[in-house]
Amino acid sequence: MWALSWDAVRRRLSPETGSRFHSRLASSSRLPFPSGPDPSLRTKLLSLPHTTLWTTQLENIARDTSNMAPSGLRQCMHDVSPYLLLLICVSTLGPLQFGFHLAELNAPQDVLTCRKKSIQAKTTMLKWVHSKSPDTESWLPDCIPMTDAVFATVSSIFTVGGLIGALCAGPFSSKRGRLPAMRLTAVFYIIGAVIETLAGNAPVLSIGRFFTGAAAGASTVIVPLYISEIAPPKERGLFGAMTQVSINVGILGVQTLGYFLSYGKQWRWILAAGVIVSLAQASGLLLVPESPAWLAANGDAPKARRTLQRIRGKDFDIKEEVEAWDADNAVAEAEGLLAQSDATPPTSPGLPKKTSPVHLGFFEVVKEPLYRPAIAAVVGIMFAQQLCGINSIIMYSVSLLTDLLPVSSALLTILISVVNLITTAACSPLPDKLGRKRCILISIIGQGTSSLILALSIKFGVKILSAVSVVSFVAFFAVGLGPVPFILASELVGQEAVGAIQSWSLGANYVATFLVAQFFPIVNNFLNQLLGGAGWVYFLFAGFALLFALFVSVKVPETLGKKDADEVWGRTRRLD
Repeated sequence: MWALSWDAVRRRLSPETGSRFHSRLASSSRLPFPSGPDPSLRTKLLSLPHTTLWTTQLENIARDTSNMAPSGLRQCMHDVSPYLLLLICVSTLGPLQFGFHLAELNAPQDVLTCRKKSIQAKTTMLKWVHSKSPDTESWLPDCIPMTDAVFATVSSIFTVGGLIGALCAGPFSSKRGRLPAMRLTAVFYIIGAVIETLAGNAPVLSIGRFFTGAAAGASTVIVPLYISEIAPPKERGLFGAMTQVSINVGILGVQTLGYFLSYGKQWRWILAAGVIVSLAQASGLLLVPESPAWLAANGDAPKARRTLQRIRGKDFDIKEEVEAWDADNAVAEAEGLLAQSDATPPTSPGLPKKTSPVHLGFFEVVKEPLYRPAIAAVVGIMFAQQLCGINSIIMYSVSLLTDLLPVSSALLTILISVVNLITTAACSPLPDKLGRKRCILISIIGQGTSSLILALSIKFGVKILSAVSVVSFVAFFAVGLGPVPFILASELVGQEAVGAIQSWSLGANYVATFLVAQFFPIVNNFLNQLLGGAGWVYFLFAGFALLFALFVSVKVPETLGKKDADEVWGRTRRLD
């Protein structure tokens, strides 16, 4: 498809003369190019002086040039089929609902807890909605009375469910498949959203939040795995970022609904929208195939090749990806045979032996020294994602910025979500261009600097600088710490351990999220009372950023351009 460039060949040819290449070129009717050069290029090559360049060297030129030609957008258009885009859209409905349910109680909090009849609304459109949508009689209560402590429990139960879902999803998806796991999360989303919508008291609402949290935790484990296994190798970073983009879309969508529906009993329609999205996900997953990489790892190579060919397109060459599967599966099978020979007594020579693919569990990877560096890396990065302070902005920006900008607090939340979404989408190609590790370091250093500026601007009362630093904080998060952690776990280990490592990754994420969500207000108030003034907690976040930058520099390897986990960690494993 990509013609060999004459300029590229001319730059690479040696000026030394010889006869082997020229005679081979003149007598060959089929040149060793991926698609063959055009006739004018052949004529120019024949007109060159005799050269000592061997045929294999010309093949290298052709290969290098064909790899360089479809770069950037052209490469993406070449690799990505419409069917792949459909699969990405359907699968990312899971993380989208994670963002949706994470933020669904933010805007309607005062209305839901019976403190207000509606949030502040000054727009003409909202007044029109109020006039056209009077409250109707219903067996459901208008609101659910809750204290701050009860509301905090209802909100945080989502994180508890998410942690359990994240821990269970990896082993389940490794043993049963990515597709059954995603379909099960859709069922949990439906159950949870229905319970939330019809809840008449806090305990019932908590049960619904637990179900949606479990589905959300599982989705953020399974979907990045599925996307990394169906995306073309050169676009894995780009499509891996779609997990974070979809989370931001969910947050933005539910906050927009909350801005217009947080009055009377209409807040229930915010929760009911979750039912609609989950039903759409369940319907879409009926059209989605199993991950071809998982099929290959579990012994169904013919179906894996057919599935991959369908995803890539009928004319796409999948040979290189299939060979990568074979190499990974050979290592996994050899390790499985070694493990079985150590753990089980020998069988009779006459009995056939059957080996099953090895899938390590959550605690099994800890016992194996080979995977401990990967566990340390993903856990450290997930703690960095949260302890650098992003959720202090996402969850508490309303109270933080209420006095800084002349707009309502609900609208402020929407504006910050828009910035988060735009920057995440705009920066999604960066991990494939700059590398995963570099993007994370840029993100951490940028967030740390923004935290320092935010702390100083709050302390000295420079309101506009506070607003700018919040925006830059969110933008730097989107460069690396937002999208990269969701794709990194699948690149640090082989297929046999990727599910367990992803569970460690998301488990750490939920623990760190709970710590920030639960203790940020407490620590913030304590430091402000102890030291006087405000903004001291962001000095703490800046210090965390410095520590995590050092950690990533030393403990996290670069995965871009590495064919397998052994190359990532720079090791050679003997299988004999």
